[in-house]
Amino acid sequence: MAENYKILARFIKDISAETSNFETYMFVKNRISKYNLHIDITSLAVKDRIIEINTKLSLVDPNESEKKTYFEIVYATVVRIDETIKNSKEIEKIVLCDAQNKIYPDLEKIFLKLIVDSGYPEPKPNKKIDFEELFKNKNS
Repeated sequence: MAENYKILARFIKDISAETSNFETYMFVKNRISKYNLHIDITSLAVKDRIIEINTKLSLVDPNESEKKTYFEIVYATVVRIDETIKNSKEIEKIVLCDAQNKIYPDLEKIFLKLIVDSGYPEPKPNKKIDFEELFKNKNS
């Protein structure tokens, strides 16, 4: 099946790792495996049939401890939607599922490298994100 969109550009829009001090670093280093991965996907029409998709990943302490480290990346993907696509649900699937399946392996690698390069052990995701399943659940 031919793709009904084309990725025109992919880039890091924003990236951040913040640890306030050594005491926080040591506390988080022993707890980072308990942090949760959050994902947020937004989109913005740039021009006719061109959409900027912003995928934000953040690693969050579920316990809201005072000693915490902050990791976040916003990864932009600019896509051109094929002229044959007219249905808004098809466009939504491209934004929330198809494009995500394409870019996520690289995005995850960049995000994990940020964490490791910040001096922390690499967190092991509990499971891979299933964008098809998330899209189906959103629309059911």
